[in-house]
Amino acid sequence: MADPTPLRLLAQDEEDLAVISAALQDAVAKVGDIQFEPKARRLTLAFNRFRWEAGKGERVRTALQLGGVLKVEARKIRRDAPDAVLEVLAVTFEPGEAPGGVVTLSCAGGGDIRATVECIEAVLADVSSPWPTPRTPKHEL
Repeated sequence: MADPTPLRLLAQDEEDLAVISAALQDAVAKVGDIQFEPKARRLTLAFNRFRWEAGKGERVRTALQLGGVLKVEARKIRRDAPDAVLEVLAVTFEPGEAPGGVVTLSCAGGGDIRATVECIEAVLADVSSPWPTPRTPKHEL
């Protein structure tokens, strides 16, 4: 039986962010579950994350929060449709003026969310108990 211990991850550099990216692969979110707070410089996203580490079909509610966010841009994301679903493919970092840069959440269908950040400051936390799902994400080669 897989360990049901919730994930709690902190990323402060590109290597750490790669771990969060792996954990979020195939996570799904509704556009309405994305919140940017400009005054707090915080971007928060809520996902249903596929628990690859469980070794079986499970999802869990997960939150990702980016701090030090200066600007958020979206491309090919239906912002007028809060129930539109996004599927995360990867989370990457493009360095800018050190230690800042751009954190990009790449989504299936070619959409992405780009957050210009002062530095990498990301927290990922599972916020629910896992539940079974009959659908395992599949990847075409």
